[in-house]
Amino acid sequence: MTRRVVVTGLGTVSPVGNSVPEAWQNLIAGKSGISLITRFDTSDLQTKFAGEVKNFDANALIGRKEARRMDRYTQLAFVAVKEAIDHAGLTGNGIDKDRVGLVIGSCIGGIDTIINQYDVLQKRGPTRLNPFGIPMMLVDTAAARIAIDYGFRGPNMSVVTACATGTNTIGEAFEMICRGAADVMIAGGAESGNNRLIIAGFNVMGALSTNNDNPEGACRPFDLNRDGFVMSEGAAVVVLEELEHAKRRGANILAEVIGYGTSVDAFHMAAPPEDGAGAELSMRRAIERAGIQPSEIDYINPHGTGTKLNDKTETLVIKKVLGEHAYNVRISSTKSMTGHLFAGSGALEAIACVKVLTDGIIPPTINYETPDPECDLNYTPNQAVKADVKVALSNSFGLGGHNATIILKKYTGE
Repeated sequence: MTRRVVVTGLGTVSPVGNSVPEAWQNLIAGKSGISLITRFDTSDLQTKFAGEVKNFDANALIGRKEARRMDRYTQLAFVAVKEAIDHAGLTGNGIDKDRVGLVIGSCIGGIDTIINQYDVLQKRGPTRLNPFGIPMMLVDTAAARIAIDYGFRGPNMSVVTACATGTNTIGEAFEMICRGAADVMIAGGAESGNNRLIIAGFNVMGALSTNNDNPEGACRPFDLNRDGFVMSEGAAVVVLEELEHAKRRGANILAEVIGYGTSVDAFHMAAPPEDGAGAELSMRRAIERAGIQPSEIDYINPHGTGTKLNDKTETLVIKKVLGEHAYNVRISSTKSMTGHLFAGSGALEAIACVKVLTDGIIPPTINYETPDPECDLNYTPNQAVKADVKVALSNSFGLGGHNATIILKKYTGE
């Protein structure tokens, strides 16, 4: 018997909102969450802006004692997971916790803790280190820590595939449910990479936008004058559930996950091949797994970072996979408003796809002013549009050549 997988809960803490309803309203309004950095001194950095999570008080949300034992990325994940669990109604209804698991990914995990503890070591000596420091640094801590709080004893792990992480976590969780390893999986990503080390490192690579005079207009996916991506922080998660399990407990079913594909370019650590062969393979695998034709795809939330090479290559790949239908598909890069949350991006973009399916409205690609002849598809420029979307696809591509694609379908009760 084929096990079908549906989405029953959503949660996020992001630069555009600290809940899914708030984030979604800002996305469809075309409101940017990118601004000048407030958390540290940027006077000697080339890029002085990012997507920051605002008005986030971990002590109030988690409790001072517990918050002190978590790196910021774990704090963000913890709050996003709570929203998703509450939204799905997973607590207090007799769910078998041995059949509930988590896949929460992060690219750089507890980087704030690593930097802080190294500074303590250098200035104050080895005996002054935080005894909770090592667990706080680990990439898998968010998944483990959340399982402890909720008592979920199913499959539990982190995925690390650079910027593809969030999409890979959802895809791998989807496959776990399909093969019977769990009935419910909480999947997504969290990142707190807005610090001097990371921003300076990407500046040296030439990857970040340096449009300091106009932070809100800096992320310009598919626009001719795009000059790099925008670093952001945040967390996003979805609750996935086996269909019959969700029905039995009367869950509110939001959408169905029908396809997942993943690949690697095997080409270069920081640049895709000009023909986009790895990304094409990922998309084709997801479509094959979904059992649909490319012409059935109505909407794509692309990787869409706003870098010269990525946007051109992704446009090419979409045309190669979809053929002439590529010109009929609505595409929109929500990164134009959120910036790049790294591990959180794929999951937040999956949430956007779910909302497109349920609400019938497609968020825009903002800051789209000058068309690029090499990016000639419909990117939903600057204004949200109403549309009856039945099938949505989301791409994520990461450093190292990692590629991941998921496909979601409107749930009709059939």
